[in-house]
Amino acid sequence: MKLQNLYSFFFRGAALSGVALLSFLNCSSTTTDPAGNETPVNGGGSVSGDPVEVWLTKGDQTVKLQKQNNAYFSGTSGSGTTIDVDASQVFQTVDGFGYTLTGGSVQVINQLSAAKKQELLNDLFGSSGIAVNYLRISIGASDLNSEVFTYNDMPSGQTDAILSQFSLTKDNALIQMLKDILVINPNIKILATPWTAPVWMKDNGNSIGGSLKTEYYAAYAQYFVKYIQAMKAQGIQIDAITPQNEPLHPGNNPSMYMTAVNQATFIKNNLGPAFQAANINTKIIAYDHNCDNIVYPLSILNDAAANPYVDGSAFHLYAGDISALSNVHNLFPNKNVYFTEQWTSSTGNFSGDLDWHIKNVIIGSMRNWSKTALEWNVANDASFGPHTTGGCTQCKGAITVNGGNSYGKNIAYYIIAHASKFVPVNSQRIASTQSDNLSTVAFKTPVGKTVLIVQNSNSTDKTFNIKYNQKTATVTMPGISTATYIF
Repeated sequence: MKLQNLYSFFFRGAALSGVALLSFLNCSSTTTDPAGNETPVNGGGSVSGDPVEVWLTKGDQTVKLQKQNNAYFSGTSGSGTTIDVDASQVFQTVDGFGYTLTGGSVQVINQLSAAKKQELLNDLFGSSGIAVNYLRISIGASDLNSEVFTYNDMPSGQTDAILSQFSLTKDNALIQMLKDILVINPNIKILATPWTAPVWMKDNGNSIGGSLKTEYYAAYAQYFVKYIQAMKAQGIQIDAITPQNEPLHPGNNPSMYMTAVNQATFIKNNLGPAFQAANINTKIIAYDHNCDNIVYPLSILNDAAANPYVDGSAFHLYAGDISALSNVHNLFPNKNVYFTEQWTSSTGNFSGDLDWHIKNVIIGSMRNWSKTALEWNVANDASFGPHTTGGCTQCKGAITVNGGNSYGKNIAYYIIAHASKFVPVNSQRIASTQSDNLSTVAFKTPVGKTVLIVQNSNSTDKTFNIKYNQKTATVTMPGISTATYIF
């Protein structure tokens, strides 16, 4: 169960107005079509210079990820606020943007007809859709599965230290959907993380809470090895794992408590050496919990024996500030940071969630060195299920699969889409300035395109200049809106 984002309530009930306004240089008069696009009229002059492609989502939901008319660069500088984009200053490369594909997501998507399911998967993962390029999955069940399970469950009182009963069978539907997704995007990256170890390995013998018994550290390391090898045999490459989802939150179902000391011990004495012995190159990423506790990942990175096995650390933002990622990066610049989960609530507000998540999850994580930005679950039903008993009852997927053969797109779809559709794997973050309640992040893509994402957190329209290579384009964004500019 996750705590609702407290920031979103500030934006509820906001009355938003204004149309999508794109100001073209050298155009003295414009008209607006019903979709909110502007074009020059009344002899307003012709546009000049290089074009800027514009995609817009408005907080009032009248425009959602819609392509607008181009803006244009010229040698003329406009007055007012200027966002400077500087490709000479480079930062981290990007692994991707996406979601967690939960067992519940798979279950509801599989309720669609074959044609409708393929349409949805193409929309989510295809180059003609929003091109999601990173997925997180659970090792065994998460709380957004219909039941709790691991890959080595045993009858009560029995153990299996040699893992003779290990099997992925209960995740066959997930595995098949991953295969379907890999057909659409063979290069998608996958992060896997457990919510719990098999209960016979735990000191409380329960799927909720408890800790891994020291005597089973070696067996649990082999559990990860078997998992990665079994997934590879299915044609699924696991790019990275974290040893435990939210290790300081033992109240979920399933869940497991794992202190920083215990995680460091497990990594340096068992998991790291087991991966090395099995010639497994899957990355080990520490922590995978909130930004309010950087002592946890830092203690693992400071452990001289654990450090060589660890690629970096992962974060959520149900507590703390996104700047925590930079704090960790600055102390260990040779280690990566990842943003791996943020939920949107069934009680949330579209404009408030759009504003907060774009500023923090997309722009904030990227400006603080993250290689990924992931929202929570891909899909659920209209009742926000399925989930385990005690699992999250208000987690709202990017997609709602409705009764019959239809689905709807929710706020998390658009949050991720404004980045994933335009910023492919191996893009590199470049410098961009921000001010006047305009949050920004910029990237250079592998094919040389520049992508600028801007969040206007003002309640009113905001006109500003985009400056790049000594040329300027002047644009206007509606209040509480997100725009992605490509040039």
